[in-house]
Amino acid sequence: MSDISAPQRGGARSTPSLAARVLELIASGQAMSRTELAERLDAAPSTISLTVSQLVERGLVAEHGTRASTGGRPRKVLRLGGTDEFAVAADLGGRHARVGVVLPGGGLADVSTVPFAIADGPEASLSRLAETLEHLAEQRGRARLRGVGLALPGPVDVGSGAVTLPSRMPGWNKFPVGAWLRERFGVPAALENDANCMALGEHTTHPGERRQSITVKIGSAIGAGVIADGKLYRGATGAAGDITHVRIDAAGHIPCSCGNTGCLETVASGAALVRVLREGGADVHSVEDVVRLASDADPQATRAVRRAGGYLGQVLAANVNFFNPDAVYLGGILSTLEPLVAAVRSRLYEDCHPLVTEHLTIERASLGPDAGLFGAGQLALQHAVTHALRNAPLNTAAPTAR
Repeated sequence: MSDISAPQRGGARSTPSLAARVLELIASGQAMSRTELAERLDAAPSTISLTVSQLVERGLVAEHGTRASTGGRPRKVLRLGGTDEFAVAADLGGRHARVGVVLPGGGLADVSTVPFAIADGPEASLSRLAETLEHLAEQRGRARLRGVGLALPGPVDVGSGAVTLPSRMPGWNKFPVGAWLRERFGVPAALENDANCMALGEHTTHPGERRQSITVKIGSAIGAGVIADGKLYRGATGAAGDITHVRIDAAGHIPCSCGNTGCLETVASGAALVRVLREGGADVHSVEDVVRLASDADPQATRAVRRAGGYLGQVLAANVNFFNPDAVYLGGILSTLEPLVAAVRSRLYEDCHPLVTEHLTIERASLGPDAGLFGAGQLALQHAVTHALRNAPLNTAAPTAR
């Protein structure tokens, strides 16, 4: 991902950055053979072969059987050092958390939704969550736990491992979540904004040629994760994709949770829909109530959802025109509503240049509610293998370059 540098083309050395990229691709399931690694990384087969051999020698990568190829002899299947290794992860919301086990190569196990009160502050809520994650780890064998990952509903300073200036996480500002997790679990910890985790998780499940994408999480609030050239793009201060606070004329002077007025969040988020429907006399108290009404084709809810999708599409169109991605993925609980998805898609086709939409894919996130959980777990595994690589550096003998 963005904290792992890509190899240089034509480079003749098996560099740590190349090894990290190899481990990243194997961990996420995007490449499972030497040939696939060479194609993905645009590197000479001899360079990849040397790097993989060194990783196998150090126990960071293992070979498990073969699979048929389109030509030539069968290819050896590559996995992380042990197929029984794993990470535990959680995708945090305001009142619930999605938790589970993430396996090398792209598997998910023991996924469930548990209560999580983010308003209780980091120490209390993380302690309860840690007990749940520890139970998952014990079930699979604590000795094989390699990392822990969290997807957080607020801006994350990846370098310090803390949430910064979150508008919906009272008491969490600057709390050292990463250090807290490392001390509690004794393994590398990864934390990232929930929309970024969703973007990472979704990216690994799609064809390799989709190297530019925007993934939008539409729930109580709105967030977006950006994949540029196959890597997560965080921006200069980690705030890339924060479309929820873009000003929109339709919002007028409605106050936003950020302290400003007129933000997209105030007219297109789940929280906004709850407010709008309650003002119209509907018996709604949560985003789940909105989804229930709209799924039952309630006219008032359907109109409100369609309007929200149009507003989201309006803001998203400016970003799509600017960035020209291969795909736009829609996730979060409101993405389950067809009127909203249809409104976003319609607005994008209406407002974007034809060259931008000619080959643009617009679809729901294929991983559904597990996209953020999966992305957080993948990040944790990547942190674990990068940590292991630092502790067992590779030789830098020069193979033949492509």
